[in-house]
Amino acid sequence: MLACCLKPDFVIINSHNQTSITMETIRWKKLRQLLLASLFCFSLTGTSYALETGSQASDFQLPGAQGTVMLSKTAGSVVYVDFWASWCGPCKQSLPWMNAMQDKYRSQGLQIIGVNVDAKSEDARKFLAQTPAHFAVAFDPNGATPRQYGVKGMPTSFLIGRNGKIIFQHLGFNAAAGETLEKEIKAALEGKK
Repeated sequence: MLACCLKPDFVIINSHNQTSITMETIRWKKLRQLLLASLFCFSLTGTSYALETGSQASDFQLPGAQGTVMLSKTAGSVVYVDFWASWCGPCKQSLPWMNAMQDKYRSQGLQIIGVNVDAKSEDARKFLAQTPAHFAVAFDPNGATPRQYGVKGMPTSFLIGRNGKIIFQHLGFNAAAGETLEKEIKAALEGKK
């Protein structure tokens, strides 16, 4: 630690030679600051409710590109919820893939919801103007829903079964992930999950 490198008898005197502070006092102040910072960080992580496979998916109600988006309105469907942002490179690859999955499996009961987490929804709207989504898009600029789901990075997706329980979670996206995710979607649609 830094404290072991300081001499205990070192004294700091201000420019008026009126106040002296021992290194012991400085150490205690630094330790107190470190403890307070640690408690603050732990309190932030305490609000994260990471949802585990097999747990009930938390409902949400968010403004969307075409009206309010609610997870509960998808009851009885297999739902793929994807948290994404316009600045995320892999998200730019996953959006066309999600369009293809929605088009391919819609008739079998798949519903995709993309939850955008950009601080400014306008950034997402500009992105969507270039790459339109064939699925429901919701906006959560405050990040409440990703915190509720325990999202750690972009993109993060959750596959939710017809019973409302989480079947599968995935962080990131590339071509290989797309193949794996499609297999999970097909198994869920066929009732094998």
